[in-house]
Amino acid sequence: MRENRAMPTLYCTRMSSPVGTLVLAVAERGLVRLEFERSSVASSIAREQIVESAERTQPFVRELEEYFAGMRREFTFPLDLRGTDFQLKCWNALLTIPYGAVRSYAQIAQQVGCAKGFRAVGMANHDNPIAIVVPCHRVLASDGTLGGYAAGLDAKRWLLELEGVRVDFASLRLPFAAAASE
Repeated sequence: MRENRAMPTLYCTRMSSPVGTLVLAVAERGLVRLEFERSSVASSIAREQIVESAERTQPFVRELEEYFAGMRREFTFPLDLRGTDFQLKCWNALLTIPYGAVRSYAQIAQQVGCAKGFRAVGMANHDNPIAIVVPCHRVLASDGTLGGYAAGLDAKRWLLELEGVRVDFASLRLPFAAAASE
């Protein structure tokens, strides 16, 4: 006999932002996904019912709008992070990077107890399901270059500059020695 359990619900919406259209997905416990539109929430979360809901996502959208307007430095809504133990360690380490500061992949690797695992940290950043709020945009290569970003380097640069981090447009480098010491 088949068990008849209700499928969990994700409440989704799209919002415009200075770095492109964002897709938000919220579960009962908090924000599950914040992705750039070219990603597909529907294909990445197959075991949950997806329902469009501006009402259920409104508190999350409001805080993001305040962030983009330069009026918010911290998010207060709950997160529902889902990943491997290592990914969760990395994403929680990202959450400790203050607004307006940057870290290197090597520094995050050291923080999570995997000193030589900067590539693994890079992959965890790549798999970060909650862009911007879990601030993978604040992580750079050890030489101060921006590295990659799901929405592109222009978006990463824009987010860093919103937070007051000065980016050298000519070389796409940050004054890393000064920024990393914060």
